[in-house]
Amino acid sequence: MVVVYGIKQCDTCRKALKWLKGQGIEHRFHDLRVDGLDRSTIEAWLDSEFAEQLLNRRSTTWRQLDESQRNANDVAALILEFPTLLKRPVFSASREIIAVGFSASVRNDLLEKTR
Repeated sequence: MVVVYGIKQCDTCRKALKWLKGQGIEHRFHDLRVDGLDRSTIEAWLDSEFAEQLLNRRSTTWRQLDESQRNANDVAALILEFPTLLKRPVFSASREIIAVGFSASVRNDLLEKTR
């Protein structure tokens, strides 16, 4: 089963969920604001090949951080405090990231990895 991490107010997350349903891909939604995240999950993600894609430096949340927060060494702690810093949606299977975002290439990857 694919776990989709995001926030329910995010248009991209809603599009992704609708697309997954239309493709018949079994999935579950994990709301970052409601359900939260644990440090071990974030650290595993930051050690993955998707680490560079995870932090959304174009987000409103990022722009509202002060310089010391942006330059913090503990990115996991920053994400725990501000979960909307994650680029959304994050797709996971077996607790490992399989895709980040929702571009055409991500959709193709998801189809390959879930079939």
